[in-house]
Amino acid sequence: MADFEGTVTVRCTPAVVFALYADAAGWAAWDPDIRGATREGPFVSGAVGTITPKQGPTMTIRLTSVVPDRSFDAEARLPGCTMRFEHWLEPQGDSTRVTHRVVFTGPLAFVFRALIGPGLRRGIPGTMAGLKAAAEARAAAH
Repeated sequence: MADFEGTVTVRCTPAVVFALYADAAGWAAWDPDIRGATREGPFVSGAVGTITPKQGPTMTIRLTSVVPDRSFDAEARLPGCTMRFEHWLEPQGDSTRVTHRVVFTGPLAFVFRALIGPGLRRGIPGTMAGLKAAAEARAAAH
């Protein structure tokens, strides 16, 4: 079950969007809620990095599943809670349907859902709009 979710249709191939995902250092350029992100090594399952939101402390994230040009999931461990970020790319002709979902699990999920949730709810539309603009600009440049 999704706690927070956003979807947008982008006029480009899934590969263009996936390239933006794979460039963690560039996430802050299109996601208005992120100050910075890092990743150690290649963009594959098991890779570890950090994400620094505009509001809140830097979190360690682990890529739990990466399927090139299709999806990736990442998790951040919080006290008594796991915050899971899910991303899907669905080809639709010459466009791609992009879905971002955030799910909280664990005994203290309700606490973090209440603390972090309102910001996620407000921020997901801006994240989706930023990703759409960046992907379409990249596709137009190639």
